[in-house]
Amino acid sequence: MPLLGIIASGISGNLQKVSVAFAHYDTSFVTVYPWAAGFGTKYSNPATPPAGNGFGVSFSPSGNAIAVAHATAPYVTAYPWSSSTGFGTKYSDPGTTPTNVGRGVAFTPSGNDIAVAHSTTPFVTAYPWSSGFGTKYANPGTLPGGNGKSVDFTTSGDAVAVGHNTTPFVSVYPWSSGFGSKYANPATAVADTGYGVNFISNTIGIAHYGGTGAGKGLSAYAWSSGWGSKYANPATGINNNAYGVSFSPSGDTFAIAHFDTPYIAAYPWSAGFGTKYANPATLPVSTARGVAFSPSGDTIGMTGGGSPYLALYPWSSGFGTKYANPATLFTNDGGGIAFG
Repeated sequence: MPLLGIIASGISGNLQKVSVAFAHYDTSFVTVYPWAAGFGTKYSNPATPPAGNGFGVSFSPSGNAIAVAHATAPYVTAYPWSSSTGFGTKYSDPGTTPTNVGRGVAFTPSGNDIAVAHSTTPFVTAYPWSSGFGTKYANPGTLPGGNGKSVDFTTSGDAVAVGHNTTPFVSVYPWSSGFGSKYANPATAVADTGYGVNFISNTIGIAHYGGTGAGKGLSAYAWSSGWGSKYANPATGINNNAYGVSFSPSGDTFAIAHFDTPYIAAYPWSAGFGTKYANPATLPVSTARGVAFSPSGDTIGMTGGGSPYLALYPWSSGFGTKYANPATLFTNDGGGIAFG
C-alpha cells in the first residue's frame, strides 16, 4: 500500500479482473483503466470527481471501493468500484474530515478501516470503513512529527506507519480499530522526510529524502511489533531523493520511485538488498512519484511528472519491454498509482 498509489481490483466468478488507478493533477484527478498485460479503454470519470489534485489512491482489499487523497477539502474522497461498471456514486464525505491536503491513503488488509496521511495536525486521520466512512477514530496519543506524506498498514493489519516531514520522519503505531501507543523510534534514524512507506511480512521499506551514498533516498528495516535493525544499503544506490516504495506481492523485490534518471529502480529482496536489476530499456521520462506491482506480481508501474505521466512494464526478475501507453491519457502530473 505505497505513498503515491497505483492499484488493481475486481473479481468476477473465477476470473480476476484487474484495474490500474492513477491519482493525478488535472481535472478528473483520478483515472482508472482495465489492465490485462496492457491498457484497456479508460473507465468513465466519476460523476463527482475529487475536489483537487490527486496525490494518493487505494482500492479496498475486496476491490469494491476506491479512495483518493487530494489537495482540496474534504481531502479524501471514496467511491464504490466495480471492474465491470467503474465508479459508483461518491460516498458521503467523512463527518470529520482530514484537516488539510491528503497525501496518502490506505485500507487495512481486512478492509474494515481506512487511514489518510495529510498536512497539518494531527497529520494522520483514520476511520472505520463499511460501505462508507464511519466516525473518526481518536487521534494517536503521540502525533507524527509533522506533515503526513504516506501511510501503510502491516500485512497482518496490526500496525500502521505514517511517513512525515519532521523527525523521526516515520512513526508507527499498533493498530486495533484505533491507534495504540507509538512504537519507539528505530535505533538508526530514518534520514529525512518519509514520502513512501510499505510493509511486507517482517520488513518496512521507506522512500525518503536525504541519506548518503547508496543510502540516498531509500531504507529498509526489520519489523516485528517494533523496529528492528536497519538493513545494509544496497551496493548500487539511486543517489537522489525518493517518493514511492513498493515490495512485490511475494516480497522478493523492492522497488523505488525517485527523483532523477532512471526514475525507477528495483532490487531482489531476501532479508536484504540484492544486486540492482538492470534499468528498463525505455525509461520513464521524468521524476517518479509512485510505484506499484500488480496483484500477481507480473507487472510493475510508475507515475510521475512529464507526459505520458506513467510507465508500466512486464516484471519477471527484471523489467520487460515497456507497455504501450493508454489510448486516452490524463494530462498532468501523476501523484499515486495502485492496482486493484
